Amino acid sequence: MRATALLSRHALLLASGLLLSCQLLAAEAGWRQLRIPGATPDAAPTVVALYYPTQAAPRTTAMGPFTVRAAIQAPPDEKFKGLILLSHGLAGTELGHGSLAEALARAGYLVAALRHPGDNWQDGSLLKQGGAAYFGERPRQASHVIDALLQDPQWKDRIARDDQGPRIGAVGHSAGGYTVLALAGAQADLSRIAAHCASERAADPIFCGVGRDGGTTAAPAAPAASLLPSLRDPRVRAVVAMAPAGVPFTAASLAQVRVPTRIYEAEQDRFLVPRFHAEWIARNMPAAELQRIPNAWHFAFMDTPSMPIQTPDGDIAADPPGFDRQALLARLGREIPAFFDAVLSEAPAPK
Repeated sequence: MRATALLSRHALLLASGLLLSCQLLAAEAGWRQLRIPGATPDAAPTVVALYYPTQAAPRTTAMGPFTVRAAIQAPPDEKFKGLILLSHGLAGTELGHGSLAEALARAGYLVAALRHPGDNWQDGSLLKQGGAAYFGERPRQASHVIDALLQDPQWKDRIARDDQGPRIGAVGHSAGGYTVLALAGAQADLSRIAAHCASERAADPIFCGVGRDGGTTAAPAAPAASLLPSLRDPRVRAVVAMAPAGVPFTAASLAQVRVPTRIYEAEQDRFLVPRFHAEWIARNMPAAELQRIPNAWHFAFMDTPSMPIQTPDGDIAADPPGFDRQALLARLGREIPAFFDAVLSEAPAPK
C-alpha cells in the first residue's frame, strides 16, 4: 500500500510538473518592425510588422488609430509552427488586422504583416500606374517579404520545415484577399474587370467607381494589358481570403488552385459585392471552403479603429445594427489558427 501511495504521489507530482511546463510554454504575442529593402535598387523598402510567439508579457500600445497588444521588441521563441504572410486591403495598413495577427502569434506562428509599397494609407501611387502594375505588384511584394524572411538569420531557422520545405500560409483582406489567392495560383485577366464594369457598374458601384473623381480605384475601365502572368508562389501552402476582390480572376485559373483555401464572405458587403467577388471565387474553386458572415459589411474583418476613417463605403469602424464585430474577430482568432494548424501540418505542398 505504501509503495502504491508513493507511486501515486510521484505520478501526481509529475503530472503537475508537466501542466506547469505547458503553462510556462504558453506563448504571448511579440511585436517588432522590420524594413525590407526593395527587390530592385529603385524600389521602395517594405515596412513589415512582425508578430511572433514569445514568453514575455504583452502590453497595450496605441499606434495611430489601431492598438497593438503585444510585447514590443521581446525575444522570440526558438521555434515557430510556420510563417503566415498577412496582406491588407486597398490603401490599408499593416496594423489593421492586429487582433488576428496576435492570435496567430499566440498560436505559435510568425506573422509578417506587410505595408504594401505604393498601396497604403500614406501612398496610393501604385494604383495610378494602372491595373497591370497594381494587380501584378501586390503579389510580387508579398513574395519578396517571404524571400527576405527565409534568408534572414534572425528568423529563417525558427520557421518549421518538413520534407516539402518551410510551412508557409497567407491571409488577406479585400485587395489582400486578391493578393493571397494570386499567390495560390489564381490568375488575373484585366479584360474581365472592364467587361464586368461595363455591364454591372450599377450593381457593383464601389469596385467599379472608386477614384473616378481623382482618388484611387481598383477597377480601371481601360486596362492596358489583359491576361497577367501567373504570380503563384509554390511556397505558399494554404490561404485564407477575407472579403476578397474576385472579379479579376479567370474561372480556369481558379479551378486549378490546389492549396487548401478558406474564403470568408461579408454577407452585406457593398465594397466588393459577394456574388461578383467572394462567391465567384468559391463557385469556380471546387476545393475552397466558403464561410458566409451574416449581416457583415466589408470592413468587419478589420480591428475597430479609435477614430473615424472614411472610405467610399463609409467609416471603417461602422457596422450594421446588431452586428458584433468583436465577436467575429474573436471567432477568426480561433478559427484561422486552427485552419493553418490542420492544413500546414497535414497537407503536402502542391506540385
